[in-house]
Amino acid sequence: MHTTLGCYAIAVAIITVWSTTFVSTKVLLRSLSPEEIMFCRHILAYLALLAAYPHRHRSSGIREELLFAGAGLFGGTLYFLTENYALKFSMASNVGLLMATAPMLTVLVARFLNANEPFNRQLAVGCGIAFLGVFLVIFNGHFVLKLHPLGDLLAVVAALTWAFYSILVKQIGNRYNGIYITRKIFFYSIVTMLPFLAFGDFRCDFGRLRDPEILLNLLFLGVVASSLCFLVWSKIIWKIGPVAVNNFIYLEPFITMLAAWWLLDEQLTPIAVTGGIVILAGVYISTQAVHKRPRSV
Repeated sequence: MHTTLGCYAIAVAIITVWSTTFVSTKVLLRSLSPEEIMFCRHILAYLALLAAYPHRHRSSGIREELLFAGAGLFGGTLYFLTENYALKFSMASNVGLLMATAPMLTVLVARFLNANEPFNRQLAVGCGIAFLGVFLVIFNGHFVLKLHPLGDLLAVVAALTWAFYSILVKQIGNRYNGIYITRKIFFYSIVTMLPFLAFGDFRCDFGRLRDPEILLNLLFLGVVASSLCFLVWSKIIWKIGPVAVNNFIYLEPFITMLAAWWLLDEQLTPIAVTGGIVILAGVYISTQAVHKRPRSV
């Protein structure tokens, strides 16, 4: 992680892990509600981080606590709720496409908040090219875009919450141990999701955790995809910035497509392969752009 190229490689590895979480989530949805999956995932992530680094640090004040609370609310509670319910009310293809706006929204949020992140023509072009590639991969020659207003709106909100989370993590900085920072963000995620659990489909039936399939999938989502990946993702944000890191989100549908081809023997079509190449080109252009001096579009 000491070089920019190393950060890019780690970002791709994390996106690869996150691209496989949909399988675990689909398995768990047979037995658990979206709220139950979210809560158990965050509890396991918090406990894993607490075991790895049980120490506390003295807070520097109310502003710092608000930053942590905001990161927990946006990156945990609101992101997972809006994403899960978007999938419930809309088509997966719609949600996948709209969630791919997260890198572009990160650029806009960073500019709006004056977060000293790069914004130039090359970055805008790279984002546009990568988004086109995402479109090709998701629709794969079968263009069916049906509007589902509530679900589609929730997908955009989910992408927006991730953009705010990324900026807040950058503003928190790495003044403390990275494990402690990630743990504290997950703590506030748990606190802010409690009101939603009170009104959602949540049951305190922990006996279901005796099912090995449920337990193993929750451990993967909580310990690997959440605590470990969120920790490393935060470190990369501190190193190269949220705009550069979030560009790799464009790779998620491409990696999912490759995983389906490799593991599920699904067919790779020329359009999907072309889309993957277009995504790679867009991500390359965007990552090159973030190292240039910002100028107005």
